[in-house]
Amino acid sequence: PEGCAVFQCRGCRAVLGDSLHLCAQEARLGVLVCFKVTNGVTWEDSLVIGLEGFPVGCACYSLSCQSCGCIVGFILYSATRHLAHLRGFFCLFKDSILCYLLKKHITIEATNINFPAVTLKR
Repeated sequence: PEGCAVFQCRGCRAVLGDSLHLCAQEARLGVLVCFKVTNGVTWEDSLVIGLEGFPVGCACYSLSCQSCGCIVGFILYSATRHLAHLRGFFCLFKDSILCYLLKKHITIEATNINFPAVTLKR
């Protein structure tokens, strides 16, 4: 399919996920929201509590690349009402990943791509 992509770590190009498991995009946060990622993504056992900036008022687990250790996103554990729809999903920072477009055989910055509109709010 035209829009299929593989999400790679910006630091080492390890495969983190793909667009088939993409379930939302959050432009405000600059994240791609997936319901599944590869074994190349790990998360900490301890929660991070946001006291300022994002995720103020939220508790989340940091996601990192298993290969190089770069922080690539988060999983919200508890959230304010306007972010509650993201709880339990894998949120990958667009500025921490690259997208390999399967049909075009090219790699581009995730910040430069918009996938077809999907949202968890519906």
